[in-house]
Amino acid sequence: MPSLEEELFPSTPGKFKGDRGHNMNRQVYRCFASTSTMFLWALFLIALTASYLSFQGFVDSGSRYLSASWGGINWEKRLRSSAQIQRHGGFSVLVTGAAGFVGSHVSLALKRRGDGVVGLDNFNDYYDPSLKRARKSLLETHGVFIVEGDVNDAKLLAKLFDVVAFTHVMHLAAQAGVRYAMVNPHSYVHSNIAGLVTLLEACKNADPQPSIVWASSSSVYGLNDKVPFSEADQTDQPASLYAATKKAGEEITHSYNHIYGLSVTGLRFFTVYGPWGRPDMAYFSFTRNILQGKPITVYRGKNRVDLARDFTYIDDIVKGCLGSLDTSGKSTGSGGKKRGPAPYRIFNLGNTSPVTVPTLVSILERHLKVKAKRNIVDMPGNGDVPFTHANISSARREFGYKPTTDLQTGLKKFVKWYLSYYGYNHGKPVN
Repeated sequence: MPSLEEELFPSTPGKFKGDRGHNMNRQVYRCFASTSTMFLWALFLIALTASYLSFQGFVDSGSRYLSASWGGINWEKRLRSSAQIQRHGGFSVLVTGAAGFVGSHVSLALKRRGDGVVGLDNFNDYYDPSLKRARKSLLETHGVFIVEGDVNDAKLLAKLFDVVAFTHVMHLAAQAGVRYAMVNPHSYVHSNIAGLVTLLEACKNADPQPSIVWASSSSVYGLNDKVPFSEADQTDQPASLYAATKKAGEEITHSYNHIYGLSVTGLRFFTVYGPWGRPDMAYFSFTRNILQGKPITVYRGKNRVDLARDFTYIDDIVKGCLGSLDTSGKSTGSGGKKRGPAPYRIFNLGNTSPVTVPTLVSILERHLKVKAKRNIVDMPGNGDVPFTHANISSARREFGYKPTTDLQTGLKKFVKWYLSYYGYNHGKPVN
């Protein structure tokens, strides 16, 4: 019996026996058989193609789901594992800006004491992102999972709160720096105002609502000339856009506390420094330039008065952050509705011992064993203030806050880290 291929495409076409009518009938049959079979094949191929495309679409969607920057089974598993509480009465904390200077230190301290920690950071390029990546790697070795995403991403925040019932939020993500606001003002509004509101909305809608501790700034004191700065002082004369956004944040958080029953604590940080710090800070850039033999710019105020700052070592700031979390009290809202009054607090976190910038440079020279090339100029009108000085009596009374690291000791620790991290040996880079 001939095969289908032979039937449709004979090897010797035209060589058939029989009369003319028989041949005509055979040709009609062959044509019909050919058309029917081709039609069936076409249907088969169409169905096969449709099935393949449908399956491929399913595979592609699954791949996108599993390989997205956030979302997926493995992602949720890591999230829950990182948020797992390991101590009795512990917290599950979402730390925004977790790959930042303060954020990484706070995340590590929380994890070490047995709290669950999930980080969120967008790894922007305000300063070298490789430093943030290094902090992230350090945290990952201690079991802290950092989600890469923006605090303005409402869908991401909703997903985080859906997967983990966070008891607390430590909001440290922000666009920092006073002078950069003159270059990119919109980044401050995007991060410090819009981002804060997006986060507060997520916290308001969460069930249960978390307690919130967030980073304000000593910059809110602005042109206030009463020292030391107290939380009761007026803060309506900001000297920079950065300060204005932080002041706006204090007003915004107050409204969410009042309307929705969110427990909110704002922390006014005073010039934080230490290992893993921000490269845009003066002590950091001074160290880099001194080691590279480059001149440093030291600003001075009116009448040639030296600028002074209440430099606060990172470990002391961390103690203040944890103390604020521990005493924050609970939010009282549910489903976006307030059930009763909730705590609203603001604290200064400083060292209470202002030091002039020239003295800071002298300490660095001593630890680096290198003389700085100083370029002393008058302070421009760029938003900086001539001095800062913290009154910390409220934080001391509320949760026993007490800074213990002086600038001499703190800078010694910073220099040791800096030389190690950037590969210096006896003040010289290691090849």
